[in-house]
Amino acid sequence: MKRVILFVMTNLAVVVVLGIVASLLGVNRFLTPNGLNLMSLLGFALIMGFGGAFISLLISKPVAKWSSGVRVIAQPQNADEAWIVETVRKFADKAGIGMPEVGVFDGEPNAFATGAFKNSALVAVSTGLLQGMTREEVEAVIGHEVAHIANGDMVTMTLIQGVMNTFVIFISRVIGYFVDKVVLRNTSDAPGIGYYITTVVMDLALGVLAHMIVSWFSRQREFRADAGAADLMGRKQPMVNALARLGGMVPGELPKNMAAMGITGGIGKLFSTHPPIEERIARLQSQQA
Repeated sequence: MKRVILFVMTNLAVVVVLGIVASLLGVNRFLTPNGLNLMSLLGFALIMGFGGAFISLLISKPVAKWSSGVRVIAQPQNADEAWIVETVRKFADKAGIGMPEVGVFDGEPNAFATGAFKNSALVAVSTGLLQGMTREEVEAVIGHEVAHIANGDMVTMTLIQGVMNTFVIFISRVIGYFVDKVVLRNTSDAPGIGYYITTVVMDLALGVLAHMIVSWFSRQREFRADAGAADLMGRKQPMVNALARLGGMVPGELPKNMAAMGITGGIGKLFSTHPPIEERIARLQSQQA
């Protein structure tokens, strides 16, 4: 429930802030008595599309800590925590990035990386992952998350999401205006019900298409992170073993804004942020050592 409330409140706050910005810039007045102002609509779509994506990125680390209950390891309390921190440090140095914050959260097997910047990211692993895997397998998972950071995946996915958001907002309103004025022949200066209904329907339909495209990019990013973990460890078998182990586990659920950065997850191939475990293992095994 806490995650749902935070997700809803965060998105509402983002929409309100971006709405105020769009209003101050005047780009929200793209429907005029003379027709549709495409330049204003484009500005509105860019602000709402990229603005939401980048705000989500900038607040991703504190939101992830709060929603997942991550306990940042400031000072290791035991040998396991010291090992986790040292493993992250070793991989970060090898990948040429700043030392991320390291955290642990209670839950079923999973792990994630997040943060707006390569040199100030967060890597978190669940207690279920630590308890259900060997150290070598956990090390491979940590390498996978560090590879996400080194590859700049958080920023890349934000840019892709921003483009898709902008596309959905712009096209849905153009189609809505066309239906209202041309198909339904609304002669009033104000948009009619046809505009609003069509815009909502197209937002939903194009949103599904956009989600499929973003999910495809996310799956390609997972293959690269698996390969990155193998490179960081100097061999691919530990990552293969970790994936095989994950295939036999029930993965823990992550907050919606963090699901794409987890080690596993997703329902339905077209909408899944992660490829099937079998495909990931096959892709990794087919790569040169």
